[in-house]
Amino acid sequence: MTQRHMQIGEVAEQTGLSLRTIRYYEEMGLVVPSARSTGGFRLYTEENVARLQLIKRMKPLEFSLEESKDLLSVLDAIEAGPDPEARADLVGRLEMFHEAANARVEAVRRQLTIAEEFAAELSTEVERHKATANPTVT
Repeated sequence: MTQRHMQIGEVAEQTGLSLRTIRYYEEMGLVVPSARSTGGFRLYTEENVARLQLIKRMKPLEFSLEESKDLLSVLDAIEAGPDPEARADLVGRLEMFHEAANARVEAVRRQLTIAEEFAAELSTEVERHKATANPTVT
């Protein structure tokens, strides 16, 4: 079964990444187009899109591109079906990424709580000052 190929514009639309970002990720070795058209255009598969989505999801958690590359290499190696000893090592590395992601998610949650408290305080201030700026005439 042949995979459907997409040009970079369609991939950008699907992922929400810019053409420039997708090309940069290619330069960094994070994603490689699956093929090229006869005109030389990059062609991507759903697997390539999934890789780009994974990288995109890592960015808000402040994983570096190097860390993204490392995680992708771990996932690729696991998919390749290594021997049991190598597999155990790879799964251990995958668990470390999982723990790091969970810790970073918790940090983002703490930041969100602080931001929500701040927004609520500002809302209270706005309402208080609106009330004093528009006194009711009796």
